[in-house]
Amino acid sequence: MSLDKDLENLANSATAEVADKNGPQMRAEWDGTSGFIETGRVGDDFNPENFSGILQAFAEELHYDPSEVFIAGKPTVVVWETGFRNKDGEWEKHKHHSWRYRLAARPLAVDLPALYAEIRNTDNTPANRSDRITDEATIVVCWGDLQVGKVDHLGGLKEQLERLQQKREALEEYLWLARFNHIVVCDVGDILEGFENVASQQRTNSLSLQDQVQVASIEFWKTIALCAKHAPVDVLSIPSNHCQWRKGKSLLGVPGDDWGLHISRQLEWHNDPANGGPGLPVTFHRPATEWDETLCFDVRGTRLGLAHGHQASRPDNVKTWWEKVTHGGVLDCHVLVTGHFHFASLRPHGRDAVTGRARWHIQCPTLDNGSAWVRNKMGEDGDPALAVFRIDENGFDLQGFGLL
Repeated sequence: MSLDKDLENLANSATAEVADKNGPQMRAEWDGTSGFIETGRVGDDFNPENFSGILQAFAEELHYDPSEVFIAGKPTVVVWETGFRNKDGEWEKHKHHSWRYRLAARPLAVDLPALYAEIRNTDNTPANRSDRITDEATIVVCWGDLQVGKVDHLGGLKEQLERLQQKREALEEYLWLARFNHIVVCDVGDILEGFENVASQQRTNSLSLQDQVQVASIEFWKTIALCAKHAPVDVLSIPSNHCQWRKGKSLLGVPGDDWGLHISRQLEWHNDPANGGPGLPVTFHRPATEWDETLCFDVRGTRLGLAHGHQASRPDNVKTWWEKVTHGGVLDCHVLVTGHFHFASLRPHGRDAVTGRARWHIQCPTLDNGSAWVRNKMGEDGDPALAVFRIDENGFDLQGFGLL
């Protein structure tokens, strides 16, 4: 449908004198992510539902690509009257209209059915490691704080998907060089962004909740499938604040009502050959009950603990919290892996009285698009990375710790 002459004039110049001086003036703004168009007075033949035409008409003036912008919500209209005397001297009134459109950047389109089909098409052929030296050792891969759907200072969904692919390529290179015969993949929590926890989440999301779950599931599956080519895999998942059922920062229901655990269950179901899955050598683990937020897993005699970390108010408080829950009979482990605070650290914390081994706390780096909130509140801003480390018969291998 073609634009009427009034709209063409509006698009030609932001200063065009086409608006009735007694009504709204033509105005338009665009900052790259949001904006608006106020048409000013339009003609009687103006079609307010011609969204594509309106976007096209203002594209050159506002310097955007019409295919990357959409009109958000319903347009609003201002109606006013002007009067004049006709040739017979009679007073006549005429109604005028000005329409206002709210603009937003169009989120990256995701072909979710095609992505889920990737599970069905997963190649379950093991990597040929016959010429590699294999040790009785386990590689632990920490998949932490993706917060899929989040838009922050490092970009949006497109930038994150590119970053995750780069991390998987680095992981594959690392696995070819490492010596092991078993892999543990830890979902350290906050695998999606959600819409609760803090108010800003509602305005800094590029995906609906359903799409966040779908994309997070597929990205996690790609990583699991990559690891399963090299060795049998155990996948550990725990609840986290961005994934739990919440209203604001308050938990609703039980801790196990969690999207991260839901993703774990879904991937387990899809991998099962009885359900048409590829049957990769992968075993999924979750907390023992729906009331638990932590998980302990034995790795060659070393107890590996997993918690998201939101139980502590600050990074330095994680160790104190760990001491308290261990005293209560929970999370008595040699190596504790946590996320939540968006930057990496590795530090010892005491010694096991029975084995004599040092206990280690690994604070995982983030894989999200950055956190202005953490940086502004705590002054920390770690680089996105994938933490990996090695456990053998001697326990945690300090030399095997790395950030990819």
